[in-house]
Amino acid sequence: MHATAGQSLDFARIPHPSPVPAAERNTLIAAPGFGTVFTDHMVMIEYDADRGWHSATLGPRGPLSLDPACAVLHYAQEIFEGMKAYKLADGTMALFRPEQNARRFNDSADRLAMPNLPEKVFVEAVRRLVLADKDWFPMVEGGSIYLRPFMFASEAFLGVRPAKQYKFLVIASPSGNYFKSGAPAVSIWVSENYTRAAPGGTGAAKCGGNYAASLVPHANAVARGFDQVCFLDAAEHKWIEELGGMNLFFAFEDGTLLTPQLTGTILPGITRDSIIKLAREEGLTVKEGRYSFDQWRADAESGHLLETFACGTAAVVTPVGRVAGAAGEFTIGGGGPGQLTERIREKLVGIQRGTIKDRHGWVHRID
Repeated sequence: MHATAGQSLDFARIPHPSPVPAAERNTLIAAPGFGTVFTDHMVMIEYDADRGWHSATLGPRGPLSLDPACAVLHYAQEIFEGMKAYKLADGTMALFRPEQNARRFNDSADRLAMPNLPEKVFVEAVRRLVLADKDWFPMVEGGSIYLRPFMFASEAFLGVRPAKQYKFLVIASPSGNYFKSGAPAVSIWVSENYTRAAPGGTGAAKCGGNYAASLVPHANAVARGFDQVCFLDAAEHKWIEELGGMNLFFAFEDGTLLTPQLTGTILPGITRDSIIKLAREEGLTVKEGRYSFDQWRADAESGHLLETFACGTAAVVTPVGRVAGAAGEFTIGGGGPGQLTERIREKLVGIQRGTIKDRHGWVHRID
């Protein structure tokens, strides 16, 4: 079923018998970290090949009951999204470009032979959950409610074919800053032994298998004292692609901003797309193209490269200060945040939180 954008569903509200008491909730969100505290509710929608999408509910968050033959456990048909709910300057809640998350979610579904969810239903599911759990918003620096829409194959069968039954859920997590180190910039280890994705693979889809494949190289990077791992292309092992969960940008002394091109092996980040638009508005020349690890090092050492930053929903815009690989180590600029990185971050965050005028229609108020 390739659902159309105009379809909608009625949501049933299931009362929560025992939500977290306010005092306990306030303690939990005082220092929530990232991805470890969860709100009271969740959304769930069922799908089967005969009925399509049905039984949409907003109810208490709780464990799922799965058959041991559940298809996702054996054939990994699973996709997800990452997005945030923000509190604007006037106190109302908002989402940032949620229709883009809905669109990318369906692109991922197409690649993994899963049914499309109507964009309208996706956004409505997220909106309802945020409204139900808006009291979980953490009043900390960089605070937000991180949202995780996901879908998995729930049919009980053993056989290599697309499943006929699926579940779509949305859960929410009050969150602070993504990185805990407190360092002014992150450090990166460039992996030359592992690749994240290959041409024709699932690199452009947001599916769990891509992240599972990054865990060993990421652990190797951490063991060497680095914050993140950077992947090279699978064919020549020389071209920069992306980090384990973030896109990269490179800023040069001539005012050019470069980011690796989308070739089917790189996740098309919504933050990445937003930065490209904002940078071009500022008069910067933004290029999407190939950039080798050797050239990265040479440009940093010569001073032609002024800044490098990573970006994504969770980490927003994060400066890169130190880079290393088997061939050696180098520092970018002064090893801390650069002026352009800070300027782009401030503008993006300002739009997301309502302190800078949204000229693109990106901010969706949901109160």
